[in-house]
Amino acid sequence: MAKEKIIFGAGCFWGVEAAFRAIKGVIDVTCGYSGGSTDNPIYEEVCTGTTGHIEVVLVEYDSAVVSFEDLLDHFWSCHNPTTVDRQGPDVGMQYRSVIFYFTAQQESIAQMSRNKLQNSGRWQDPVVTKILPASQFYKAEEYHQNYFKKRGIY
Repeated sequence: MAKEKIIFGAGCFWGVEAAFRAIKGVIDVTCGYSGGSTDNPIYEEVCTGTTGHIEVVLVEYDSAVVSFEDLLDHFWSCHNPTTVDRQGPDVGMQYRSVIFYFTAQQESIAQMSRNKLQNSGRWQDPVVTKILPASQFYKAEEYHQNYFKKRGIY
């Protein structure tokens, strides 16, 4: 197994987690927070917008089964990457679109993928997704993990 990881922010982490769990080759998906300046943030703090953290998912995957490019295609399809600090009815900086990469190769592939999407004409507005080096990841509270599954939604 060729285990790798990537962090995606694409709105509320509950739906993003469920979407990535459904992909063959994804080993685990963990809801959490990243990109901010506060150590050990909690959900209520992140929701205030004062921590700088984003609701994200840490996706661990077997690259021998699913490629990073396939995960990126899924990422672009599971949210609107042209809206700043919002996804659907969820508004706030914690919902921004972001890719936190772990390797230079991931960064390069993510940038090419974003450019390809921007030039595709799929979206009228510019793609605003940030591509940044991975920073500290903080696992969200247990009640956020597998949220939809726990409630019978997926």
